[in-house]
Amino acid sequence: MGPLHFAQLVLTPVADLLGPSDVRTLAESLGASPTKKWGQNFVVDAGTVRRIVRIAGVAPGDHVVEVGPGLGSLTLALLEADARVTAIEIDPILASALPATVALRAPEQAAALTVIQDDALRVRGLGDGASGTPPTLLVANLPYNVSVPVILHFLETFPTLERVLVMVQSEVADRLAAPPGSRTYGIPSAKAAWYCDVRRAGNVGRSVFWPVPRVDSALVLMQRRDVPLTAAPRETVFAVIDAAFSQRRKALRGALASVAGSAAAAEAALRTAGIEPLTRGEQLGIEGFVRIAEALPGIKASR
Repeated sequence: MGPLHFAQLVLTPVADLLGPSDVRTLAESLGASPTKKWGQNFVVDAGTVRRIVRIAGVAPGDHVVEVGPGLGSLTLALLEADARVTAIEIDPILASALPATVALRAPEQAAALTVIQDDALRVRGLGDGASGTPPTLLVANLPYNVSVPVILHFLETFPTLERVLVMVQSEVADRLAAPPGSRTYGIPSAKAAWYCDVRRAGNVGRSVFWPVPRVDSALVLMQRRDVPLTAAPRETVFAVIDAAFSQRRKALRGALASVAGSAAAAEAALRTAGIEPLTRGEQLGIEGFVRIAEALPGIKASR
């Protein structure tokens, strides 16, 4: 018996969101258990998913990409807002069951859902089933173990994304939204700032998940802005960021030796960029990393 028949046995065909008992019953009917391998913690609270949709600013007709929809808790809330949803799910059982769940819970919105069974980090092209238009929002309860790589991959791969609202581990939220000079500022903060203005958008209690995680969660809102104007490739800027934080307490003169070719070349690039060689990476914003990348040997930059 396939996923559609299981769902028909246990779900009442009403236009309603999934609650705690619905989530557990649906998972049992599918023979699906949350796995650490894919970082699965399912949201069981309707108020939380509606809050996510509200903070994300989802409007009727928006094309939203959702990563890791799981059993469909957030998916249903996005469809309730009359959005078109492309859901990317790595778990083949959950991916195959999601259309049936939506057809039973929100039949009038079922045609607005497209499900792709794939690893989100491998996705390169997206268009919804209705019009083929690219997504404008990423809204997701992201698996904690791949949250930062997924965010950066989608921001780079889909320049049409105007806004991102994700639920991640609280510590990851802190790192993404951290300003230069703060204790939590690092590689995720600097790389996210290449694409977006980033801020924490609220905390999420552990009790809204099944199973209950051992860590706290938070919402992060990211608003797309123009990337820095520079002739240095993004890859070079990101290599500078990676090197700058590879040894966090090390001055940039030494930390950037690997990308510049030597400590002396790193010092020369730093002075050209107007940055004191004994500065540490945590003190620089994205513009500082851009200036360093422009000053590296072989980079001819012009503004």
